[in-house]
Amino acid sequence: MRLRHAMVCSSNNNRSMEAHLILKNHGLDVSSYGTGAHVKLPGPSLREPNVYDFGTPYRVMYDELRRKDPDLYSRNGILPMLKRNLAIKPAPQRWQDNAKDGYFHLVFSFEERVFDMIIEDLQNRDQSLMRAVLVVNMDVKDNHEEAAVGAKLALDFCKEIEAVECWEDSIDDIVTAFEKQHKRKLIYNISFY
Repeated sequence: MRLRHAMVCSSNNNRSMEAHLILKNHGLDVSSYGTGAHVKLPGPSLREPNVYDFGTPYRVMYDELRRKDPDLYSRNGILPMLKRNLAIKPAPQRWQDNAKDGYFHLVFSFEERVFDMIIEDLQNRDQSLMRAVLVVNMDVKDNHEEAAVGAKLALDFCKEIEAVECWEDSIDDIVTAFEKQHKRKLIYNISFY
């Protein structure tokens, strides 16, 4: 079964964009989204994040932060992250606004709070297509190293889903085997479009 995926995360696009890159590089049809009201990137202190509207081009964010403090934003990994993001797509997108993008077979989140937001959003949508969507959460710490690990694990999970004829019939076994092999707890829900 060929999948269409969506990667989502709420804090700074790091986990979802790393997964987007890995899945795309392995030939999967993938999109990535944030779920919050704005895109927040770390600033000079916790009380001073850099806040952008969804749709603000990554190039604009990159150029602005490079002008503000190139040493700080290089050292904390934000400039390299934005440079990576630029190579993937022009700007961050918001999950709740993706109705025009069609439907997805599999939606991955990397934080339980985001998983809950996705489920709530899907339940509040018009479900006229009655097409199943598998929503999976695997908690991944929001740092560059863990994002890379989480992205590779997401790819492994996608390969397992693609290997079966009907994931709906096999999902419990797939999740159990994945958790045992990778020592990572997954939560999942089947929703509908």
